[in-house]
Amino acid sequence: MLDETLLDTPEGLAEADHRGLLRGAAEAGARVRTAARNAAEAGIGSLKPDGRPRAVLIAGPGAAATHTADLLGTLAGPGSPVVRLAPTGVAPAAGALRWELPGWAGSVDLLLIATPDGTEPSLSLLAEQAYRRGCSVVGVAPPGAPLADAVAGTHGLFVPMATAPYDQEEPLAASSPGVLWALLTPLLALLDRIGLLDAPPEALEKVADRLDTIAERCGPAIATYSNPAKTLAAELADALPVVWTEGTSAGPAGRRFAAALAELAGRPALVAELPEALAAHSALLAGPLAASADPDDFFRDRVEEPPALHARVVLLRDRPIGGLTAAPAARDVALSHDTPVSELEPEEGGELETLAELIAVTDFAAVYLALASGA
Repeated sequence: MLDETLLDTPEGLAEADHRGLLRGAAEAGARVRTAARNAAEAGIGSLKPDGRPRAVLIAGPGAAATHTADLLGTLAGPGSPVVRLAPTGVAPAAGALRWELPGWAGSVDLLLIATPDGTEPSLSLLAEQAYRRGCSVVGVAPPGAPLADAVAGTHGLFVPMATAPYDQEEPLAASSPGVLWALLTPLLALLDRIGLLDAPPEALEKVADRLDTIAERCGPAIATYSNPAKTLAAELADALPVVWTEGTSAGPAGRRFAAALAELAGRPALVAELPEALAAHSALLAGPLAASADPDDFFRDRVEEPPALHARVVLLRDRPIGGLTAAPAARDVALSHDTPVSELEPEEGGELETLAELIAVTDFAAVYLALASGA
């Protein structure tokens, strides 16, 4: 059950936030600036690449590496050479995970290692394997991590991850808002330098500014009625989120939102891209999860009986209404099954800015849902 009164009690939210999630969301803009500065100091801006790599391989643990690869691949565009190397192993512990280069990896490929830990022995071995194959190696991890020495041993480039003192108090959640931007920003700067995507320093500064703006709009001191993140969290209190995305960069934002809901708030969610989402989820909206599926729910005992779980569509769009869009059809399908719709659409700006806004608002929403439901 969601304690909606807690949403408008900043002191209560702070007391419930044992993992520093709100602080991480609020400091996302600062993380981008620090990470960009670390990248510059590591020498990314002075690199003179011989050309674009054939493939960009990304390795790292958990949701952080998954979302980083997803975002970089999306921003690189159709035919993107970005490939995530998924780990194997018997447990998600640092010492149990294993990574291997594909057999075709060689001197024309680039290996990126992104981890908020940096103690994984297999990632250090992966860097050595890449060096023997002739791959270029770049690592992003906390300063002083064993991975830093491993990357240095391959004559690769190591960028210290942008961290904060409280990061060391307890293990970071892979979906923590601060982790994504600390890992993603240096890699954006790198791939901009090699010509794979467009993320110059001024664009990263605009991303940081947009994240600061969202932190002001969605902060714990802002009341629910004027706070889009708290409003979304309250709307999803007893709902199964069905996240529909429209627009290229909205896709990875929706997938990250679903992952953050699961990891931070312990809530399941479904995600799909429009217009195919309408076919993929039509049976779901017409089934027992539809709001209209349980007419007796109105008469249930609100104190003794838990509420039935019903779907709620969350429509994430990265472009304004108009032109070729499936949004009207999506609303019609949802409302025809009495399924409510929540919509998020960023203000105008560059692709990185609008993507950052969608991620930031949904990050705050996942955090508020986690705190108010005691997750």
